[in-house]
This record gives sequence, structure tokens and C-alpha cells, in this order.
Amino acid sequence: MFFTNINIVSQLCVLLVIYFSRISIQICVMQHRGEIVKKAIYQSGMSITLIAKKIGKSRRWMYQMFENNNVSLDLVLEIGQIIHYDFTDEIREINYTKVNLQDNQPTYVKLGSEEVEFWKNKYLLLLEEYNELLKKTDI
Repeated sequence: MFFTNINIVSQLCVLLVIYFSRISIQICVMQHRGEIVKKAIYQSGMSITLIAKKIGKSRRWMYQMFENNNVSLDLVLEIGQIIHYDFTDEIREINYTKVNLQDNQPTYVKLGSEEVEFWKNKYLLLLEEYNELLKKTDI
């Protein structure tokens, strides 16, 4: 009985070590987007004031953004365009977003002149019917 309790305790200890090691790995892997953006801005040589003006923010806001570890991807991409910097190597979510955007591109089909005429007439007919309905309800 005594040995089984030791085995249970040792197994619990092993499970706790595994659990906390996974958490610490996740914490280490988390990216601090604010620091990444800050580093890129300083490397670009462009002034923070100029960048802040271009995105419609203040210098103070920029410095607060540097402290934020979860800066929005839209803002990161906007700053990247301003300083001519590609953040895809540092921020892995940008690669995922680009792949998804490319997959969902709409496809357009060139219509022939007969089809264009058909849809134009259909639109005009519906527009006339709509106007007639408006006249009837206008009491």
C-alpha cells in the first residue's frame, strides 16, 4: 500500500513537470509583436513621429503600442508598408493570413454581349417594377 502511494505521487509529479514545461514552452514561443515592430522601425531609420502621422496616431500612442505584445496584424502590415518592411519572417500569423486571402480570391467571368444585354434588361425591368410599387404605396 505504501509503495502504490509513492508511485501515484511520483506519477503526479511527472505529469506536473510535463504540464509546466509545456506552458513555459508556449510562453517562450509567444511573439511580442510590439517589440518586433519597434525593432523594424528603428532599423528603418524612419522617425516615429512621421510613422505616427501617417497612421493617424500620436508618438505617445506609438510607444504604448511597442509595449503591446498582441498588436493587430492590420496595424503591423500598415506599418510594414510605410517603412517598406516585410514582417512575414518574424510574425508567422501573417503568412497564414496571406495564404487564406489568396485562397478566397473571387473569380470573374467575362460575359458575352448577349449576356450583358440580358442582365441589363433584367435590371431595368426590376427597377421599373420597384418604381411602380413605390408609386402605389405613396398615398
